[in-house]
Amino acid sequence: MSIDLRRYIPAILVALAVFCSGLPDPSCFGYAFQYGMVFDAGSSHTSLFVYQWTSDKTNDTGVVSQTLSCNVKGPGISSYANDPPKAGVSLRSCLEEALKVIPDERQREVPVYLGATAGMRLLSMENKSAADQVLNEVTKTLQQYPVNFHGARIITGEEEGAYGWITINYLLDSFTKYSPKQRDWIHPQSAKILGALDLGGASTQISFIPIGPITDQTKASTFRLYGFTYTIYTHSYLCYGQNQALKQLILKITEGSVNHPCYPEGYQETTTAASIHSMPCTASQAWTPSQASWNATLVGTGNATECRMAIKQIFNFTACGQSQSCTFDGIYQPLVNGEFFAFSAFYYTFSFLNLTRGQPLDVVEDTVQKFCARNWTDVRTVRGDEGYSGIGRGHLWGLQSKGPKRAGGRELSQGRPHSKRQAANTDIGWTLGYMLNLTNKIPAEAPEQVKGQQHGLWAAAIFFIVLTLAVCLIGLLIYILW
Repeated sequence: MSIDLRRYIPAILVALAVFCSGLPDPSCFGYAFQYGMVFDAGSSHTSLFVYQWTSDKTNDTGVVSQTLSCNVKGPGISSYANDPPKAGVSLRSCLEEALKVIPDERQREVPVYLGATAGMRLLSMENKSAADQVLNEVTKTLQQYPVNFHGARIITGEEEGAYGWITINYLLDSFTKYSPKQRDWIHPQSAKILGALDLGGASTQISFIPIGPITDQTKASTFRLYGFTYTIYTHSYLCYGQNQALKQLILKITEGSVNHPCYPEGYQETTTAASIHSMPCTASQAWTPSQASWNATLVGTGNATECRMAIKQIFNFTACGQSQSCTFDGIYQPLVNGEFFAFSAFYYTFSFLNLTRGQPLDVVEDTVQKFCARNWTDVRTVRGDEGYSGIGRGHLWGLQSKGPKRAGGRELSQGRPHSKRQAANTDIGWTLGYMLNLTNKIPAEAPEQVKGQQHGLWAAAIFFIVLTLAVCLIGLLIYILW
């Protein structure tokens, strides 16, 4: 019995057209995306990040990319201690924006996390009940949405530092390197793994692989990444983020003078004892009788050298004695190793001064000196009230400090500072490392060589492969039937 297949050719062509019309949708090939969300509830503001990866990656996140970032309007959630419900309400706008980029059928399976950092750590120290109420209100809000909410909690400073370290080295491919000679992924030397420096509003973190062993195991974090084990030193300096350190600095300055060398000449700011002593970072310090009720006007003098000398006062270097495994305030730290990558407020300050191209430290020093010598009126005229003015209100104190230390108080590096806001179109911070860890998505093996490619590139490649096969099939059928 013979069958005339020629009459089925139109149906075959229609089927192929329908099939190919759906390309380059990855779900057509069983590669539907999975999503994850992380709220970064910092001391000064909250941000939401949405990440995606292909569903075939269960134990190997070869491709993880950032789909959306959204800055929540208003201050950090710790600022709502007196009105906790507003903390939850503040998150709604960004969450609703995030749901617009996630298919409806996938929303209920999306893991959502909220990690609160130093601002909430300080609030919990000051008023644990208020901190718990803020987290409860945040939880109530997020539970109202069709997502897989995994909870809101205050993460430790060490977690924040370690997750930031994972994010940096993951995005910059420090964990693996493709060798054309061996035609395989190889494990890079530990010196190629970057250390992480994270400057926030209320705390600052340092994380790195030391040269020798970590003798204080409370400062050690261990991860299994791409088939290799990493043990890093990480420490969070609570109260040494830019905002809290500035409060400490003002307290030191007002002990003897109202002149503020870290503010531009011509800038003035009025402050009170209550505003300075309102947080745990300064509340524990003894008050002099004159400080109990003072109302001071801080007058900027714009002197970078004097600013640096003033900032040294908030660090207790003598607490380390003669120990070489110590930074300040008696904090243990082994000798550093390799290069460091600075992000968060480090990046924004360097970016503001156009210093993100890896300029040598002497160029950085010269730029800071010249900027600090400028008059406040001149600064505002050049860039406007939303330009230099934002940084002029004290943010440059961070550049005047001695910066990251080696053990024993020596300078961390005399090389070129590395600082970026993004890598592989993904914001650099602790949130990606946090999500990878909590979703058990930290890869155990090396990623595919296509890591970091845009979705359109691989989708287009698949499209043309399938289209080529379809054309060959049609040609073969026509050749056989005719």
